[in-house]
Amino acid sequence: MGLEIQNAVGALWAKSAMNNLNYEFKDKTLFNLAMTQSGADAKNNNERLEFLGDRVLGLAVAELLFNIFPEEAEGKWARRFAFLVSFRTLAKVAENLGLDKMVRHGHMTGGKMEHVVADAMEAVIGAIYLDGGWEKASQFVRENWTELAKAEAEAPKDPKTALQELAQIGDGKLPEYEFLDDEKKNKFRARVTALGQSAEGVSGTKKGATVAAAQNLLDQLREHLHNSQ
Repeated sequence: MGLEIQNAVGALWAKSAMNNLNYEFKDKTLFNLAMTQSGADAKNNNERLEFLGDRVLGLAVAELLFNIFPEEAEGKWARRFAFLVSFRTLAKVAENLGLDKMVRHGHMTGGKMEHVVADAMEAVIGAIYLDGGWEKASQFVRENWTELAKAEAEAPKDPKTALQELAQIGDGKLPEYEFLDDEKKNKFRARVTALGQSAEGVSGTKKGATVAAAQNLLDQLREHLHNSQ
């Protein structure tokens, strides 16, 4: 009876989440797979969907920026793009849709649930692309990213640029980046060191990993400054 209740609750969560997505999966196994982290199932998990979703999201966001900010230079688009595809933005969208409550994950997340949720969000985009094609996937991105894109009147500064400017004001030394081995397939891990501190970032691309590392170090430095005041 306990298992029946658990399955019923899971089915209700799934129905609720898919309603929030404003997309009805023809193949619901794709959605279930997108919600399964490798720590929960080493064989049937969302890594491949995440890899695909990352690329679909990138193209959809680029198209979105092209249409919303037709007069802006490419450099500003790049800064907006980095913000909109960052793991923090992905996690925020996932939480808005209630997907953070749906993700099946292992116990060894190492305090990185925000990354787990962001990965699942990318996997959902990949799943929608496989299930409904480009138009449905890009429509999903437009529905959930347009307001985020419009909310920034000025293009946000790229984390790597912001960190470099901060480091030059501080000790005059440029941030140093290095790539580390990562156990997860199709992922890059980077470490950045600046102003005597280091932080790491993970992404599906080398550039994304360095951007994530820079953002994490900026957050770390801000927290250190706040605590010292």
